[in-house]
Amino acid sequence: MSKKILMVLTSHAELGNTGEKTGFWVEEFAAPYYAFVDAGVEVTLASPAGGQPPIDPTSTLSDFQTDATKRYDADSAAQTLMANTKVLSEVKSSDFDAVFYPGGHGPLWDLVDNTDSISLIESFVKEQKPVAAVCHASAAFLNVKDADGNALVAGKKVTGFTNTEEAAVQLTDIVPFLVEDELIKKGGDYQKTDDWGVLALEDGLVITGQNPASSELAAKKLLTKLG
Repeated sequence: MSKKILMVLTSHAELGNTGEKTGFWVEEFAAPYYAFVDAGVEVTLASPAGGQPPIDPTSTLSDFQTDATKRYDADSAAQTLMANTKVLSEVKSSDFDAVFYPGGHGPLWDLVDNTDSISLIESFVKEQKPVAAVCHASAAFLNVKDADGNALVAGKKVTGFTNTEEAAVQLTDIVPFLVEDELIKKGGDYQKTDDWGVLALEDGLVITGQNPASSELAAKKLLTKLG
């Protein structure tokens, strides 16, 4: 029996009030996706609105291309899967072994207070199944509670896009909040490495990656966790 992983993407396309677009960051989907499929995992995609999630246009620029993004660009089957994501409210944790949230700035707007997402993550945790997120998507864990009613991240080693990385991309004043600050406010044992360095942390059922460069490592930690 192959393992089954659910990947949850953002449906949010507007970068605050800038008039510019956002969405999910291609590398943060592609690197984990191929880590999973190459390991024989069955991957299902979902998003709040279903259908095609918006791609952050910046993540398609040549500066941000990697082997994984190039593979995705040439993979019509993966693109078809992406164009037809399931509606988040219709997926159940019982059908999967784990969940992974790719980042991009979109999740800051539609996956933090999303009750479907929160209850889904709580169900995975209740079923003792790992939950993983990378970069801005670590924010999807902010309002999730554990079985005892405490913040899921409280007391746990966690990471996510750093304040200095946000400053470097000049979006500190655009985003609704800073991931690093909010994880700390929720009691998380927030850790980070140098800007754009690789860091993925595992603490119990929670796996988080700091930034795009950390997405593959976070995925591999999830695969190891699943055995």
